[in-house]
Amino acid sequence: MTTSITPPGELPNPAPVDVTADAPTSPPAPLTMEKGRWISGWDPENTHQWETQGRKIARRNLNGSIYAEFLGFCVWALWSVAVPMLPEAGFSLTVDQQFWLIAVPSLVGAAMRIPYTFTVPVFGGRNWTIISALLLLIPAIGLAWAVSNPQISFTTLLIIAGLAGFGGGNFASSMTNISFFYPEREKGKALGLNAAGGNLGTGLVQMVVPIVVTAGAGLALNRAGLMFIPLVLIAAIVAWRSMDNLRDVASDPKSFAQAGRHPHTWLISFLYIGTFGSFIGYSGAFPTLLKNEFPEVTLSIAFLGALVGALTRPLGGIIADRVGGARLTVVCFIALAAGALGAIFGLRTGSFALFFASFLVLFAASGIGNGSTYRMIPAVFRTGVAPEHLLTVRQAAAGCIGIAGAVGAIGGFLIPRGFAMSTSMAGSLIPALLVFIGVYLFMAVLTWVLYVRSTSAFAREGV
Repeated sequence: MTTSITPPGELPNPAPVDVTADAPTSPPAPLTMEKGRWISGWDPENTHQWETQGRKIARRNLNGSIYAEFLGFCVWALWSVAVPMLPEAGFSLTVDQQFWLIAVPSLVGAAMRIPYTFTVPVFGGRNWTIISALLLLIPAIGLAWAVSNPQISFTTLLIIAGLAGFGGGNFASSMTNISFFYPEREKGKALGLNAAGGNLGTGLVQMVVPIVVTAGAGLALNRAGLMFIPLVLIAAIVAWRSMDNLRDVASDPKSFAQAGRHPHTWLISFLYIGTFGSFIGYSGAFPTLLKNEFPEVTLSIAFLGALVGALTRPLGGIIADRVGGARLTVVCFIALAAGALGAIFGLRTGSFALFFASFLVLFAASGIGNGSTYRMIPAVFRTGVAPEHLLTVRQAAAGCIGIAGAVGAIGGFLIPRGFAMSTSMAGSLIPALLVFIGVYLFMAVLTWVLYVRSTSAFAREGV
């Protein structure tokens, strides 16, 4: 059975809406809704359909998607704020073990991003949002149980921490789903809001969890997981009530294959480890770094780092549109190196203020760099391409975005593990920060040589 789509608050149409008025030579199918909230005939590029019905439907789906993705990032980051409190909950862990618990969720989340990209066409955006939201119950309940049992083995604890990677995978399916709902002219803004909503979850979970688990007498760390059970159920209900599935959409595996054969896919993915990977890596490690290096400081301020990184991400795209993505990315890598250098001086002098301010620089530079690096991708792929091949190039660029998002998240594993190795081998974070400075400077030079210098074809294209 099919019915016409009735936006909330409007009277139903007596028949499916025909949106062929602005394209009489090749009329699209009527926009109809089938059982299970499956929409047929969706075409956001059709101006009449978009203005009369499509925009409201897309906005409704975007709102549900942002909330679900926000919770995904919250659960993904749960262990970053739980780990510093584990000793108080009765766990005896080495510094190396603490950083393993922080790093593994990022690695699992990175691995899940590519398969999650293909779930939306198979299950439907609404259906997969419900499923992926409910899957978050597994890591939330797992954490609540694990932190209440200090006698469990570290291996068991590590496996349960890895389940938080479900939240990292949600980003890929959420972004894929929303990309189908919006026309090209509005897709950037919609995806930016969707991504920003998710990134905010990292900072807010680090702000709220310490308050929740310390409310009342003693430490109730299991609340860090339990508090998300009703929130996840609400996300599933919101998706069920307000979101839709789209017929005739596909995540083309060929676009990933095309992108995989393009050498700049892997170069940009490497750069994205330095920007997005730094954001995820520092977000995960920062609470533990503060706890270990400056134990006199309250853990509740750690959220400011991730919050700064999330709020500055949209600036990356806005500024990059004016000055070029590659130029801004070079500046961001230099700022990342400067932030790491400042953190070294903060450690050497024992200055919490300098250490904290330097990390805020790291978060701001990585947040802006997230947007500027993504801004580079379409321009890199269209450089030197004949007009008749631009459609194929756009598909390959979309594949590159998916690959870069997955590869970049590996930084969330590498940075905590770098800190762990540095602490174990040298008893200090400084060697790791020195390595990070070298990597950032190398990335800055690589970006300038390939995409910015005047003799580069990419610079002439405005990359």
